[in-house]
Amino acid sequence: MSFGAPIVAMEGVRRLAVPGRPACTAGHTEGEGVTVPSILRPKALRPGDAVAVAALSGGLDDDEAPLFERGVEAIERMGFAVRVSPLVDRDRRWWWAAATPREVAEEFNRLLRDPEVRAIFALTGGRMAFSYLDLIEFDAARADPKPLLGFSDISALHLALHSRTGLVTLHADLVTHGFGYWHESNETRRKELEDVYLRVLTGDGAPGALSSGRPWECWRSGRTRGPLIGGLLNRLVKVQATPFALDPDRFDGALLFWEEVGTSTAVVWNDLHALRSAGVFDRIAGMVVGTPVEVETSDGGPDTLREVVLDVLGERDIPVLGNVDIGHDPPNLPMPLGIRAELDADAVTLSLLEPAVTR
Repeated sequence: MSFGAPIVAMEGVRRLAVPGRPACTAGHTEGEGVTVPSILRPKALRPGDAVAVAALSGGLDDDEAPLFERGVEAIERMGFAVRVSPLVDRDRRWWWAAATPREVAEEFNRLLRDPEVRAIFALTGGRMAFSYLDLIEFDAARADPKPLLGFSDISALHLALHSRTGLVTLHADLVTHGFGYWHESNETRRKELEDVYLRVLTGDGAPGALSSGRPWECWRSGRTRGPLIGGLLNRLVKVQATPFALDPDRFDGALLFWEEVGTSTAVVWNDLHALRSAGVFDRIAGMVVGTPVEVETSDGGPDTLREVVLDVLGERDIPVLGNVDIGHDPPNLPMPLGIRAELDADAVTLSLLEPAVTR
């Protein structure tokens, strides 16, 4: 993994817990005093702006067509004009992807260069984003910063873009498996989701508190602030083995968020140990864990993901918030990479402290 320099303790960030302290008794951890790497905020969206729906990994399956239509409707209800890119085509397929790596990269780059497209919404996840990271025109992203929204395999794009350009991308709902489910929420929750997405995408102030759609859990006590960084855990681990790895300072004082799907607690435990061995957990100020989906309990291991996480963290005194609305059990709350947030595990709250976009 590419993390480079030795770990140096940062002023104002406590690293070791008081031995014997229960996981969720009163505690306080501050991520202040840490130099935050530069970020590149995309331009704020305005009502009527054109946004693209793009197949950046998997394609559109026949059984996902109703989700796609409902997802487009949800985006349009927020006031944006949706343009569907050519690779979103039920009759088109290449292996397990929407098209070949070069074709997907060409479409993505075209959207990055298109001045009329003000945001890119990923159609769905999949298993191909790593195949074209080296074909992305990062200069186009720097020249005209625009939000990219999605999760799952799209995490590889988020992390590579953030690593190479500092771009604030959004770990957020996919058009199908995400926005396509909004209609299943009650009216109050739908309005909460619309409000938080619009605050993040269009507002020039701090979006503030993120509203939970399910009970969040305090896994380790404390309160801290820092820039958000993360995504799908296995994609984060993999990207760190590529030339698009995040520099070590991207983790300094950060709030690491992650989620996982279709795996086992033993695999998660090993992936977390990979990050621990690379020094990540000695750098971060806090952790946010999304709701696990189809994560099987490995034989002989602990019964909960919480136990797995706390075992790997050991005595590191960082707050941990669990079961948060991020990942493969949508709807997702938007998590803008690089934006400072406050995590209060005792109050089970997470708040965005600064704008994700710029005027």
